[in-house]
Amino acid sequence: MSATARIDKWLWASRIFKTRSIAATACKNGRVTINGTTVKPSHIIKVGETISVKKPPITYSFKVLQCIEQRVGAKLIPEIYENVTDPKQYELLEMSRISGFVDRARGTGRPTKKERRNLDAFIDPTMFGFDDLDDEEDDDDSYLID
Repeated sequence: MSATARIDKWLWASRIFKTRSIAATACKNGRVTINGTTVKPSHIIKVGETISVKKPPITYSFKVLQCIEQRVGAKLIPEIYENVTDPKQYELLEMSRISGFVDRARGTGRPTKKERRNLDAFIDPTMFGFDDLDDEEDDDDSYLID
């Protein structure tokens, strides 16, 4: 274990991001900061630094305990970093989970494929071969009074 590591490799090795390329993209897009400063994927981190990672809707904070560049098992994660995320951030996550589209009730939001087809048939019957429904009634003019 070295005393320093690249930030993108560390984020991947410590299982904060699923792939190293996703970690590098997050750094490039300004979602990763160290002590309030955005960093590039090649930034070298040291033990004791606090890393903030924005994963909407919340910002996670981690204190580096070990600098690693090789991925480790999930059981070893407590030796790699300490999660120092503010509890208010987790409240935000819970609120967004409650008010979000998770477990959306059927019939709310966007229509399903079947509902969309029914709407189209209702609005424009010619699309589905119902174009001659009103023509038969128009041919019989006997109800007109002269």
